Amino acid sequence: MATIKDIAAKLGISISTVSKGLNGASDVSSEMRQLILDTAVEMGYTTKRMKKDAYKKLCVFVANINYESPSDFGYEVVLGFKQAASRDNWNINIMQLTKEFQAQEKYDTYMLKNGYSGSFILCLSPDDPWFEQVSGTKISTALFDSYIKKNSHVAYVGTDSSEGIEDAIDHLTHLGHTKIAFINGNRPSMVTEQRGEAYYDSMRAHQLPINEKLIAYASYHQDELSKCSGQIVENLLKEGATAIACATDMIAHQTIRECKKLGYRVPEDVSIVGFDDIPISAYTVPPLTTIRQDRIELGKSGYMALLSLMNHVSISKNLLRPQLIIRNSTEKVVDK
Repeated sequence: MATIKDIAAKLGISISTVSKGLNGASDVSSEMRQLILDTAVEMGYTTKRMKKDAYKKLCVFVANINYESPSDFGYEVVLGFKQAASRDNWNINIMQLTKEFQAQEKYDTYMLKNGYSGSFILCLSPDDPWFEQVSGTKISTALFDSYIKKNSHVAYVGTDSSEGIEDAIDHLTHLGHTKIAFINGNRPSMVTEQRGEAYYDSMRAHQLPINEKLIAYASYHQDELSKCSGQIVENLLKEGATAIACATDMIAHQTIRECKKLGYRVPEDVSIVGFDDIPISAYTVPPLTTIRQDRIELGKSGYMALLSLMNHVSISKNLLRPQLIIRNSTEKVVDK
């Protein structure tokens, strides 16, 4: 374990300067402080404060997802993590992780200077500035819906997307649908790739032809989704889709709205399946058939994975099983 003396020797500066840099003293320049923090991270230094129960701190960073309202997907994920961590007397800070913030702060040094022992990051995207930094981190880090290879300090927590999409396609084929369209989320995203591959695999498993014109990409963000969804849904319906599987419930909700605008009835003319089972999905008109992710358990699993990492147990992946929830947005196909 590196000490302040080791850092001082490596940089050729005094022990007092290192101590001041680590503690944010005003008489150390920002450049020198950053150099000290970077070196401390490189050498695996841990502050004494981080080891004391009174200062046990974890951070939940939320990127590319809403979490503040109970209706938001991320709300219960964060809640589940807090519930699990609080039982072990951890202090939890929640932060919205914007790209601007990531551009200003380095992940490892931010964690060190703020005394965090580990973090749970929701929905970090490959095009986020921190993605590459987390790829090489030595700080215990659990990721929700994001995966980094070959780093024993980083774990991935999520729901089995392949099984979820397979359940959706199984349900639709059981109802007699063969022209099943798929509206995926936006790239770049691990979840988008997983659910896209699962759609192809499931269609092949049912010996159904794959029509590339029945596959589209929308957005996980509501403001962007509403701008692009109209033409997407119209094109799929013109191509003859009798059912549309969607990568998220929000995409499914927007798809139902667009179908109604175009004069199509759900489910009489077209069946719709979502993915997530956010709270509002039980109350839409019609109520949405969807694939449920247990978000409270996902948050708890995030803490369990992070705790394992902090205890030097290298977790790679922790996937929960999805559950098909059948409501009124799907029904048997009607021959016309």
